Amino acid sequence: MKIWAHRGCSQMYPENTLLAFGKAAGIEGLTGIELDIQLTKDGYLVVFHDERVERTTDGIGELRQYTLAEVKRLHIDAGGGKYEQIPAMEEVLEFLEDKLKEGLKLNIELKNSVFPYEGIEEKIVNLVYRFGLQDRIIYSSFSALSLERIKKLDPKAKIGILDTKVSDCLYKLKGGCGADALHPYWKEMDLPKERLEGYVVRAWLTGHLYPEKSTGNLLNLDMLKQQGITDVFLNEPERYL
Repeated sequence: MKIWAHRGCSQMYPENTLLAFGKAAGIEGLTGIELDIQLTKDGYLVVFHDERVERTTDGIGELRQYTLAEVKRLHIDAGGGKYEQIPAMEEVLEFLEDKLKEGLKLNIELKNSVFPYEGIEEKIVNLVYRFGLQDRIIYSSFSALSLERIKKLDPKAKIGILDTKVSDCLYKLKGGCGADALHPYWKEMDLPKERLEGYVVRAWLTGHLYPEKSTGNLLNLDMLKQQGITDVFLNEPERYL
């Protein structure tokens, strides 16, 4: 079973921050890090999950209504009186560049199923190529059309199609979006393992995020493997590796 850090080490550290990514990058045996991107009002790629900022920052409103400069003034509580910032995607690539070139992978989820963020595909593909990291990247989205655009921009791009049920992921893949992998919710494996043979199946989980602490229970990864899952995105990968 291949293990990915979901939004970095997002149970013990603030999600989608350089702090959480740095902790994940230091885990021996980790396959990769997953993160989410959106666009600011002035067209910059930033790493953030929700469409609104209030769950994890001291701001309020939609992220897309903030300029990059305004985004950088938001505080993410990291405990002990310390704060993190919302990182620009360029900052993350600079921060992880050495680790990525050594073999770590990065799953970039385009958060464009609520707001389409016109031009986001061109921006991220161009940025990845500028760093020469295209071989280390997997792009994912719930939007099959967005992934189709990625594939046209970079025919060699690795792509994972997101949905809740694995059957819907497979349907989208066969619809021609260019995906190489299925990214379902781990509890919605509604096809037998035999139907999934030959596919990479990276399952995503929800669960506790920072600042919530561990419940102490570990997933039975063997059971997930028996369902056809090949990879998992975990909030607390450090407990499995």
